[in-house]
Amino acid sequence: MKLELATADTSFDYKFILSRLYPYIKPLLFRVFITLALSIPLGLLDGAMTFAIKPYIDVVVNGNPWKVYEGLTLTRDVLVNAIPFAIVMFAIIQGALRYINTYLAEWLSSKISNTIKIDLFERFVKMDSSFYDENSSGMIIARFLYDPDTASRTVIESLKRLLTCATEALGLICVLLYTGWRLAIVGILVLGVAFIPLALIRKKIKEVSNGSTVIGGGIVTNFNETYHGNKIVTAYGLQDKMFHKFEGQVRQQFDLAMSLTKRVGWMSPIMYFIASIGIAIVMFYGNSLIIAGKMTTGSFASFVTSLLLLYKPVKDLGGQLTNLQGVCVAASRVFELFDIIPEIQNKENAKELKGIEKGISFNNVCFEYVKDDPVLKGVTFNVYKNQTVALVGNSGGGKSTIVNLIPRFYDVKSGSITIDDVDIRDYKLESLRYNIAEVFQDNFLFSGTIRDNILMGKFNATEEEIENAIKLAHVDEFINSLENGIDTQISENGTGLSGGQKQRVAIARAILKNAPIIILDEATSALDNVSEAIVQRALENLMKNKTVFVIAHRLSTIKNADKILVINEGHLVEEGSHNELMNIENGQYKALYDMQFRKEDIEN
Repeated sequence: MKLELATADTSFDYKFILSRLYPYIKPLLFRVFITLALSIPLGLLDGAMTFAIKPYIDVVVNGNPWKVYEGLTLTRDVLVNAIPFAIVMFAIIQGALRYINTYLAEWLSSKISNTIKIDLFERFVKMDSSFYDENSSGMIIARFLYDPDTASRTVIESLKRLLTCATEALGLICVLLYTGWRLAIVGILVLGVAFIPLALIRKKIKEVSNGSTVIGGGIVTNFNETYHGNKIVTAYGLQDKMFHKFEGQVRQQFDLAMSLTKRVGWMSPIMYFIASIGIAIVMFYGNSLIIAGKMTTGSFASFVTSLLLLYKPVKDLGGQLTNLQGVCVAASRVFELFDIIPEIQNKENAKELKGIEKGISFNNVCFEYVKDDPVLKGVTFNVYKNQTVALVGNSGGGKSTIVNLIPRFYDVKSGSITIDDVDIRDYKLESLRYNIAEVFQDNFLFSGTIRDNILMGKFNATEEEIENAIKLAHVDEFINSLENGIDTQISENGTGLSGGQKQRVAIARAILKNAPIIILDEATSALDNVSEAIVQRALENLMKNKTVFVIAHRLSTIKNADKILVINEGHLVEEGSHNELMNIENGQYKALYDMQFRKEDIEN
């Protein structure tokens, strides 16, 4: 799946999004309930404060006793001290509740976000090779790291604020209805109109959110390419090109954000304008009620204050609904990731591969990376146990594809690959790959120690096994010169080690794995002669008593192979030993040998 083509079709299917989020919320339901429950008194306290204005003006200022209900009448002497004390108490209670509410919301958001990230990363590491081929590193980072944050870190906060704003508005509306229900109906109807624009910007929110993810992914990719390709950037003077590319991406992101701001930004002045109309109508109507003696001064002051304060939660409510729509778009994209099903799967009742007894066969194998553009065309050959098979041929002919099909990095389009007469698709993936060790042209080393990288071949290896692997891979020839030896820290991709040293660490890792099938893909092609000679000795130790597939340019490896396969434009054109192929008149291997290897024979 190409991630940048994500449509987030379920963005506004709130029932669907809630059903997908619920498994992450369920274990935390009690805390979620407490967090949201605390939002209710937080919102209502503002209404209580405005309500206090009525008795303050009517009783304390004007001296009119307030008959709350039969048997309870409040006088100036009681309220003159009670109201200031109540205000302070309300502030203390509100502050404490706000702190607890904020802490719980942040804790819940982080917890949910982290759980989703962990589950997504589990999916990420199990994706097919084709997934990594189709998507840039930046897009993957944006979708797997940034979207979960947007979708989950803010969802509880948005719900909390939404509920606070709603209850605050509800509390103030209750005060309005109590102090003057006629005026309240007018004010509420006018303010209700303010929510109409929200429905008009949903599509734009989705469009901007999706577009920002694509551009954001491009920016991260640009950073990654500049970092990893820094020598090429410097050597070819590409600094300005990379800078202008980045500058263009930032401008695109800015323009996209501003296009949303232009549409969302006018909501505030419109709501302010609508509110001012409502307040003007209320003031005009309220004045007539006071003059007619149908409303007290305190009631009117309380009403106007509540109406003015109501503008803020209504405005915030609109903003939180807008934010929540953005959260829903991000959540929809997250669940799209969960719904990606890797093509390479274990079959039901798959078998366990326990070593190799007979050999490996390619049976009329066809394969294509891009539909209708075949890379392998009916390739058939047999490799027996403990044979070494060399693959040679023109660049792009399909050699690497052949060895990548054996551990099922990809699945064949048609035909089959069998181990001991069983289709590899009938074996469990884990057991298939457990029986295969690979050494590539550029082996990736992870940040950590040299020991950590070697142990990736077998995590429970004994110290004796580690020392044996180090010796056979000739790693001991350089780690003894390092201050911390095998426990020397290396950074990402083995920065600080030479190419030959990295290859030997990778070979030690493969030796420790002790798999019966070895794949060597141009394992020495990028090395100088001295490093190549050392690495070649290490490879010979790795290859002993193994079934080996080797793609190499070194003559001795190819000449000594039990079988040589000549691959040209996806076809197996020749097969045999070095001597057999050299005896084919006008043969392709003979031509390759004469062209590529004669010079090496002369030099040696």
